[in-house]
Amino acid sequence: MALGVAAGCTGIAFGGAWLLLVPAGWAITLHGMRNLRMMIYHQCSHRNMYRTRRLDTAIGRATSGLLVIQNFERYSREHVSDHHAAHHMTLRDPTVQAFLISLDLHPGMTRRQMWRRVLGKTLSPWFHLNFAIARARSFWSGSARSEKAVCVVLYAGAAAVTAATGTWAQLLIVWFVPLVPLFQVSNTLRLCVKHTFPAPDLTVRRGKEYFGGLTNAIFIGEAAPAAALPPVRRAAAWVRWSLRMLLVHAPARYLVLTGDTVVHDFHHRYPSTPKWSNYIFERQADLENGSPGWPPYKQAWGLVPAINLVFDSLSVADPKEFNVTRLREVSKRELFAAFDD
Repeated sequence: MALGVAAGCTGIAFGGAWLLLVPAGWAITLHGMRNLRMMIYHQCSHRNMYRTRRLDTAIGRATSGLLVIQNFERYSREHVSDHHAAHHMTLRDPTVQAFLISLDLHPGMTRRQMWRRVLGKTLSPWFHLNFAIARARSFWSGSARSEKAVCVVLYAGAAAVTAATGTWAQLLIVWFVPLVPLFQVSNTLRLCVKHTFPAPDLTVRRGKEYFGGLTNAIFIGEAAPAAALPPVRRAAAWVRWSLRMLLVHAPARYLVLTGDTVVHDFHHRYPSTPKWSNYIFERQADLENGSPGWPPYKQAWGLVPAINLVFDSLSVADPKEFNVTRLREVSKRELFAAFDD
């Protein structure tokens, strides 16, 4: 995050061609924010970062104060009790609530309709304003004094320095653009790949076979061109493959599917493993070992196919089971906090 902020401030200070550093800085800062949120904060909520309750709690509270996300105690409680338990992918799961209410996606909608609605929301100033307000409220309501202190000291201090130096452009452009709209776009796309909805004819809703089948890994990339292609077609295929790897898959990995989110299925099988930092290799080792006690691993290739898989599962899900009218009692303040699940 510090490197991204430095790049953005340099671009604004020197102007001209140096302004190209601003979007590069946004990307670096956003990547840092998302890793901090999706890896560090997440593992702290499982008391799994340093496996010391006091230290993990202190890091979690500092993170929520910096990023202005759902306060640590509330997140930890809801994440473990509703998302990693029997209520996984039910109306009590924050992920499901975010889909049905915040994104306004429902069973029976087509994949195309869902894409249009999600992309429309990510481009909507009203959506981002509501999202930002809800983030701030879900942070402040019920947060510990230390969390509030971190937030107030950081942002009041930044405002004071900015006012004294007249560098409001740097603060607003370099820090708040990745913190608010870009963070929220990344958050929304990440939400759309997390878990598939259970099939309506699935009668057994418990056990490892069921829970293991609701999460897929996401492999970022695609098959290389076949060696048997004629030379000209092979060269064109390699150019296309290279461009897609550089311009499609790399940004998806760097800006949306950061950290261990690509193997979220492994996390749901072993949420408290001390080997979480070796996530990709541990998943592969478990796969090669036959994943004892769990169903076979599944995966999608690429961000868009992974989102399509989730959208298709919601499209055919039971409309009675996932009836949004049954969620009217959910506080609007908490709806966008569900994105941080």
